Order: sequence, then structure tokens, then C-alpha cells
Amino acid sequence: MGFLKTIAIIIIIYYGLKFVGRLAAPFLVKKAAEKMGSQFNQNFQNNQRQQTQSKPEGEVTVEQKNTKKSHFSDTEGEYIDFEDVKD
Repeated sequence: MGFLKTIAIIIIIYYGLKFVGRLAAPFLVKKAAEKMGSQFNQNFQNNQRQQTQSKPEGEVTVEQKNTKKSHFSDTEGEYIDFEDVKD
């Protein structure tokens, strides 16, 4: 009798959590979407402020990335070790 009672309690808890989850899920998803939207807007506004503060309108600048210098000179090629395979 104790085994059946335990199984019944587990089933009731499972369906209870399933029911509560269906009621709470839309609320939680809505809150998460609102939070993500507000973070997106905040990041966008911060980015816009940085762009407007750093450069006056109409000014053009060219930024070049530092190129890594090759450890081979122009006259020296890269050595590739290979083996001949006979068919």
C-alpha cells in the first residue's frame, strides 16, 4: 500500500509542476524578452554616444591594423618537407 501511495504522490507532483509551469512559462519568457530588449537598447545607446563623442560629423579617419611581420624574409621561402610515394 505504501508503494502505491508513493507512486500516486509522485504523479500528483509531476502533473502539478507541469500545470504550474504552463501558467508561469509565458510570464517568465515575457520578462526575459523585456530584459534582453532593454539591454539591447542600452548597449545601442551607449554605442551611439561613443561614436558621436569621439568624432565630429564629416571627419573621415582611416585606421590601419598592425600587420604581423613574417618571420621569413622576402628572399627566403617556406620549407615544406615531403616524401615521394611510389604506386
